[in-house]
Amino acid sequence: MRHLFILSILLSALPFSGSGRELTLSLDDAIRMARVRSVESAVALDELRTAYWEWRTYRADRLPEINFSATAPSYTNQYTPYMNSEGGYSFVRNNYLDAQAQLTVTQNITLTGGQVSLVSSLDFMRQYGTGGGNRFMTIPIALTLNQPVFGVNTLKWNSRIEPVRYSEAKAAFLSATEEVALATVNHYFSLILSRENLETARQNLEIASKLHGVAKEKRKMGQISENDLLQMELNELEAQSTLTDCESTLKSNMFQLRSFLGLEEDVEIVPVVPERVPEAEVTYAEALDRALANNKFALNMRRRQLEADYEVAKAKGNMRQINLFAQIGYTGTDSRAGDAYSRLRGNQVVEVGISIPLLDWGKRRGKVKVAQSNSRVVESRLRQEAMDFNQELFVLVERFCNQQRQLSIAGRTNEIARQRYDTNVQTYLIGRISTLDLNDSQLKKDETMRTYINELYKFWSYWYQIRSLTLYDFETHENINADIARIVEE
Repeated sequence: MRHLFILSILLSALPFSGSGRELTLSLDDAIRMARVRSVESAVALDELRTAYWEWRTYRADRLPEINFSATAPSYTNQYTPYMNSEGGYSFVRNNYLDAQAQLTVTQNITLTGGQVSLVSSLDFMRQYGTGGGNRFMTIPIALTLNQPVFGVNTLKWNSRIEPVRYSEAKAAFLSATEEVALATVNHYFSLILSRENLETARQNLEIASKLHGVAKEKRKMGQISENDLLQMELNELEAQSTLTDCESTLKSNMFQLRSFLGLEEDVEIVPVVPERVPEAEVTYAEALDRALANNKFALNMRRRQLEADYEVAKAKGNMRQINLFAQIGYTGTDSRAGDAYSRLRGNQVVEVGISIPLLDWGKRRGKVKVAQSNSRVVESRLRQEAMDFNQELFVLVERFCNQQRQLSIAGRTNEIARQRYDTNVQTYLIGRISTLDLNDSQLKKDETMRTYINELYKFWSYWYQIRSLTLYDFETHENINADIARIVEE
């Protein structure tokens, strides 16, 4: 509901045309809308919610747990076998009603991997028939310890792995929001380029039709050859074909962006070419530091190494198993409930269980060797992945730092090519240049415009790729963050 509310505010602030079907959308508006409405954003949010509740479950395992169990009542009326003191069997009739209630407070011990609990219980039995009556048995309080010895301490390993896993999930969500922005940039600039191509195709067709008409008049006056006239007619036909292709491409790109943003099919999006780009100085050293501190990749590497080490520890712990069980407390029994609590006796249980393989043909030792080998494989892969990640980040930073200059050059080149074409059109009309020169300037104008749009697209693409990898805004010099608890509980 909150997302829909935010979307309604966003849409109300966007300029629509009078028909209600045309939507003028800036790049920033498109990104904000995609982060709320896109399928990718919804998937990232659901994955974050899953990780959040797994984290909450892990934290709950570290807290005391209170359980109440009861059987009220249980009635039995049947014959059961009975062995007397001489070893003979007979069947006796059991006819009784019983009920039990137990309250348990359990606490896991992270330091040792054991479990300690406090137990209080009350049992009631009513026996029917000759000599029957009521009996109560109470355990007002009993302290129980269940402690594995020499085995792997799963609780301790979880305390090392789970915080890293949750931090990785949060970083993955933030990276996913930047990847949504990157996908928006791709769709948005595809639409911009297709609209520019369409506008250029319309202008070219208009000029080609005009020049064809002038060429007809010049041919009548004998000022140009038949070949030049046919060339101008061919230019007009090619312009018509190009216009048809551009219209089809525009519709396709419009549909893709509209679907990505979750807009209705009757909405026509009018993108605005961004006039401003972020001014930021990015160095590889700073980008690497930010990535290692914030990116899910570094956390993923750490988690995988911890999990590999845990598998080794678990395999070693399974080579021998010793478990200590101890209980100390009080118990009482009587025909009356009050007396069962006042006439207490000691209640102690100590049990040590041992499981040591005498002959397993090296099976457990083999599992240890396998776990150790897998750990070394993971370590080698992580080392290679770290090198690849550093190289990818280095290349990305270099391209981004070069892109602002490339964008400035492309903008100036586009301006010059357009001025040159406008001048050549007028020059051609007075017969000062040839048709080939005019065609060359037209092609150059169209090419430089597309180049400028592509350079602008690459700048924004590099910008959001760096944000996704570093989770850092180099323009505001702040980490990219979010209130995760609020987001997942909405």
